[in-house]
Amino acid sequence: PGPDDERADYDLVVASQPWRSRMTAEFKAQRILAPLSRSLRSHGVLVGIQSRGGDPGVEIIHQIWPDEDPFPVDRYELLDALHAELGSDARTYDLMALPDDESTLRYSMHTLPTEIGNSIGTSTLFAAWNAAIYVNQIGDSRVEEAAISGRYLDATASVLQRHGGLWFFDETFLVRRH
Repeated sequence: PGPDDERADYDLVVASQPWRSRMTAEFKAQRILAPLSRSLRSHGVLVGIQSRGGDPGVEIIHQIWPDEDPFPVDRYELLDALHAELGSDARTYDLMALPDDESTLRYSMHTLPTEIGNSIGTSTLFAAWNAAIYVNQIGDSRVEEAAISGRYLDATASVLQRHGGLWFFDETFLVRRH
């Protein structure tokens, strides 16, 4: 919804990765989730989707940057911040952080069965590395440093061989207007 819109009246809003992962929960709630939630009509639903970590993609990142925390804000913290941001209007919404088995989405990088084994092709390593730095939102200057050292290919190969592939986890949450 634009700032001058008189009325937003959406049945469904899908907010998939709508922010930089390292922004605070308060920023995400104030600037993104609250305006989108307020744009819902009665019985409208917002489906929020964000990267969660805890997957081989993060393992690749941790082999290069052990202290990196690319996803510091989980769905529970987001919904707490949204509740606070909505204030007294929060009672007109259901804010739902579903349990992990209902909330977690897994998406995989597809490869041929022969591509991941004792020897992994360079194109597969580059594709996996690019996916890991993209999903984990690693800045260009840090990526360049890792490329110069060359460690990123060994780290990527190690994780791919250990897991037999590469995948990432997202988590979902729902906001429903009464």
